[in-house]
Order: sequence, then C-alpha cells, then structure tokens
Amino acid sequence: MKPGFILLLALWLTPVWAQEIPKPAGIVNLDGRAAPALKLSDMDGKTTDLKQLRGRWVLVHFWASWCGPCRREMPTLQALHDQLAGQPFALVLVNTAETDDEVFSFMPTVAPELSTLMDRDGLATQRWQPRGLPSTFIVDPAGRLRYLALGGRNWASPAYVSFLKSLATP
Repeated sequence: MKPGFILLLALWLTPVWAQEIPKPAGIVNLDGRAAPALKLSDMDGKTTDLKQLRGRWVLVHFWASWCGPCRREMPTLQALHDQLAGQPFALVLVNTAETDDEVFSFMPTVAPELSTLMDRDGLATQRWQPRGLPSTFIVDPAGRLRYLALGGRNWASPAYVSFLKSLATP
C-alpha cells in the first residue's frame, strides 16, 4: 500500500473532532472530557436532557438577561439557529439563576423563536463552571467537551457558521 493512500485513509477514518479544524477567533480547544450532566426544564416545563442529544453537536450556551454581552449576542444565536436548520446541531440555552418573569420579558424581544432552559438554583451552572457570561460549550456527538467560546460574539457571522458546519462534515 502506498504511504499517501494510508495517510488519506487515516484522515478519512479519524473523527472530524479529532482533526485540527481552523477555528474563528475566540474558540478554544477543550480536553474532550465528558460533558457534565445537564437536565433542566424550560419555562413551559419541557425537560431537556443533554444525554438525549447524543449523535448531534450541541452548543450549550450559558447566559443571563442582565449581562450586556449576552443581550447583544442573543439575536445572533437566533440567526445561527436559523442557519443551522437541518444540520446535526442542537442549541441549548441555559439561563443562569433568573426568574421566569425576567426571562419572559427579555426573550421575545431578542430571540422570539428560541427557548431557554432555566437553571433557577444555579446548580447546573455550578457543575459546568463557565468562567463568565456568556459562555458557550461545544459538545461533540459522543457527549464530550470539544470547544469553548467565552464572551459575546456574532454567531451568525460566516466564520462561525462555516466552522460549525465543518464540524458536521465527515
């Protein structure tokens, strides 16, 4: 077998998250440890369990309405959600320790089609340990932490959309 063919075969068989993919500014690699447990309900009582989202890439986004960068970023998450429709992605928003009234008055004005999970007691946020808000963890289809984005950004920009779509491309 020729060495070039073996290299191409190895690259083809290597999972995409194990290959080095060019990342846009602000995205850092994580060590691939298992994502912490995350099972929360939204304001309507619908429960989401991260374990049930295995097989897809998941963006777990921690935010609060009092956070200026979170407020500016939320419309771009709505746009990202729209651009990733039909892709193997899930966007899981986690509001950190706010009341339903605070979230209800905020979300319809900035991201009317998105729903957020409510970490009312802050315990899920404590398990995940974001280093600030907003923080977005990117979890691979096997449930492992692969990337982290700290601080606000324009998720709907071509650089971020291309990066995320490249993760799902075998």
